[in-house]
Amino acid sequence: MDPIKRARRLTWAMIGSGVLMMWVLIAVWSVEAHVEGVLSWWRAGPALLAAAGLTWFCLRMADAILDRRYPTRQVVVAAVLALVAAGAGGADPIGWGFVLMAWLSVAMLGVSTRTLVLQMAGTWVAGVTLALVTAPAGMFADRGFGYYALLYGLWCVILPPSGRVWLLIWRLAMEAHEGRDAHTRLALAEERLRFSRDLHATVGHQLSAIAVKTELAVRLSDKDAGAARAEMVEVNTLTRKALRELRQAVRGYRELDLDAELNSVKGVLEAAGVRCEMRLPHRELPDGVSPAFAYAVREAVTNVLKHSVATFCHITIRFTEDEAELEVRNDGVAERPGGDLGSGLAGLRERLAAAGGTVNAQPAGDGEFVLNAVVSLPIRG
Repeated sequence: MDPIKRARRLTWAMIGSGVLMMWVLIAVWSVEAHVEGVLSWWRAGPALLAAAGLTWFCLRMADAILDRRYPTRQVVVAAVLALVAAGAGGADPIGWGFVLMAWLSVAMLGVSTRTLVLQMAGTWVAGVTLALVTAPAGMFADRGFGYYALLYGLWCVILPPSGRVWLLIWRLAMEAHEGRDAHTRLALAEERLRFSRDLHATVGHQLSAIAVKTELAVRLSDKDAGAARAEMVEVNTLTRKALRELRQAVRGYRELDLDAELNSVKGVLEAAGVRCEMRLPHRELPDGVSPAFAYAVREAVTNVLKHSVATFCHITIRFTEDEAELEVRNDGVAERPGGDLGSGLAGLRERLAAAGGTVNAQPAGDGEFVLNAVVSLPIRG
């Protein structure tokens, strides 16, 4: 499950725990009242219906508040249901009176401090008043104003801070997630910009020269056919060169510098909030290995940014006399069908195969994804 979805579900459950506690206290209180013979079913029936309606409204209110919407109408309706349930049930603070606390535990989320204080005061007044007026006789006869005032006061002071802390944690998590998404989009935009600069540098010059020489050939065509023909021969040469460089840029055959690529991807990953660690050999890599691994690193990191929710990325390069190996490991498994590597990794496989190498990219368990590229040494040219 997505971490944000898990965080939302946990926050929602903690906010809704007040409703669960309400039902536990109602059940315990009802059993005790039944044993004492003071349970009135004609009052318990409407109280149960009102408490059930309150539960439904509280859960919907929690969803709305997590979505940064304060459902004022639902809060008001839920308050009426809480008053009905507490009044009909007897409003004992460790029994039916806790329905008022269940309402408060949700209604006070996302409101200003002034509104919170008013809600707490109103709940305290309502709870104490209803308890004094509607509490059944018998085992509750010795409970007076002091008891109700103290217990309702404790509930009103304890519940709001805990719920508001959970809401704050949720909102901080959302802001961090949104910030990370923004960093990722920025990193991808920078990568596209770099590619466009590379394309302009390799092909743009040739196309400009072609345009100039074509225009010159048109002007010379009526005056000096031989010179015009010579210009067109050069245009043909430039066109072939531009086409070759374009293919190299698109297919990735233009050699990259591995050190520069590693420094670049480390900066991009860290800008996107992904911790990047590298284990590199102290010796210089054999001929032909650096360009091949530079493309593999670029493709692997692009997939980390685009297709996963990684928090770390480990890049390891090692080699022996017989082979060189690159491993890129991260903890964000892409949600794609098994074996579907995408066009980028498919192209990387073709590129490594041309150099006598192989690429394997798949989940490795424990939520990790590993790209492993191996080339045999020496590299065949």
